[in-house]
Amino acid sequence: MTVLDGWWAYAFIAIAGWIATDIWRWLGVLAGKRLREDSEALNWVRAVATALVAAVIAKLILYPTGVLEQSPLWLRLGAVAAGTVAFFVARQKPAVGIATAIGVLAVGLYVLGF
Repeated sequence: MTVLDGWWAYAFIAIAGWIATDIWRWLGVLAGKRLREDSEALNWVRAVATALVAAVIAKLILYPTGVLEQSPLWLRLGAVAAGTVAFFVARQKPAVGIATAIGVLAVGLYVLGF
């Protein structure tokens, strides 16, 4: 058996993956040129994207996996609260909020012996 045996399977996966994703990208580019920045369609897209991010964060807090699963809920909620406060104190800079939440969680896990 050589390296090139079964190459068609990889080619099929690459072509099928390209067709499945690239068409939507091009349609998004074409449609995006016609949308105004303050349009209702883009407001809806922003709302859906924000809701998805909020759902992922809520899932990580309420139903975690890995090391987070072993950490107490109060620590996860405290890290989110500290990150939120830091975000607003730092004039809504996401990096500050994220770094603060990670730092609080890391220190909490260290203190608890994880």
